[in-house]
Amino acid sequence: MIVLSRSKNAAVRVLISVPPTRVVGGGDGVVPRSCGLGLSPGGARPWARSASDADAGAMTPGTAWLPPWLQGPWEVPGVTDVLVNGPGEVWIDRGRGLERWEAARDVTEAQVREAAVRLASLAGRRLDDASPVTDARLPDGSRLHAVLPPVAERGTAISLRAVRSRAFTLEDLALTGMIASSDAPALEGLVRERASVLITGATGSGKTTLLASLLSLVDARERIVVIEEAGELAPDHPHVVRLVERRANVDGAGSVGLDRLVKEALRMRPDRIVLGECRGPEVREVLLALNTGHRGGFATLHANGLEEVPARLLGLAALAGLSAEAAAMHAAAAFDVVLHVERSGGVRRLTGWGALVLDDAGLRAEPLARDRPGGRAEAA
Repeated sequence: MIVLSRSKNAAVRVLISVPPTRVVGGGDGVVPRSCGLGLSPGGARPWARSASDADAGAMTPGTAWLPPWLQGPWEVPGVTDVLVNGPGEVWIDRGRGLERWEAARDVTEAQVREAAVRLASLAGRRLDDASPVTDARLPDGSRLHAVLPPVAERGTAISLRAVRSRAFTLEDLALTGMIASSDAPALEGLVRERASVLITGATGSGKTTLLASLLSLVDARERIVVIEEAGELAPDHPHVVRLVERRANVDGAGSVGLDRLVKEALRMRPDRIVLGECRGPEVREVLLALNTGHRGGFATLHANGLEEVPARLLGLAALAGLSAEAAAMHAAAAFDVVLHVERSGGVRRLTGWGALVLDDAGLRAEPLARDRPGGRAEAA
């Protein structure tokens, strides 16, 4: 049995501490496991799409904006990433680990560079010798990162990440093995009871995937404001406002950072504030927001394990001028639950539940779950 004694949210303590056969929600009584992996009775979302097409056509369609040598790998069913390491070297990821795309072995550096510059232009970004790195969102929502030589030593490097046209449901995630079936009721309950949740994991571990699934469970009457560096989140929800960071122009002017966007989001009457990724001083604004009445928020953070989360948060807060003591107090009070995801053997899994606890030893992440064979969460 898991006991979340430090949480300010009493309903969240119950949700995480009950046996996996049932979950107690605010006012809804006991929700039996037999209710399925989706929503509890009365919680059907009229805007949600069927789970039957979890893999078919789920990724962003269309390849007309790609050169012919990139269209092939991009059209592979289930592909999430296409990675170009330089001339003649293209890799794809479709959920089973990286695979080399042999048909691109004859692609030249000139072709790769031309593709990178053209894609950057489509995204409204500059990419040339004076500005050799870009990170952007393409018109169809896909994520582009490109680096020109000599910064990319072996030749122009391109990273493309597909954006799903819809979010996975919890049932989808259970079918793919990302969550255990016993996780679904508790995850639903976290959303329903307005728990503030921090999702952690390494790059490509599934943080955004899990976050989009949870946001899709938010009541349709609630307004979600999402703040991101580059728009990736695509929850199935009818009321989502997206704020995306804007970088400075070539003259160094016009930037709008994530920290400012968090402040602006607070003025937009949000029911849920979501920070796509904590990676800089904006973490200060999120911690303050979650401690001043804006419960039920979400954020993600790069971390290789639960034990690394406190140091990562304190380090980012220091960039915003918060002392370690102040940051620890805010962090412990801000988040009710930490969900950790990992990727192993090409499979993404929710492997740990935790809580941020502040005691005489400082801020630490207290595991609320342990891994059982297969990497799925089990009550500690």
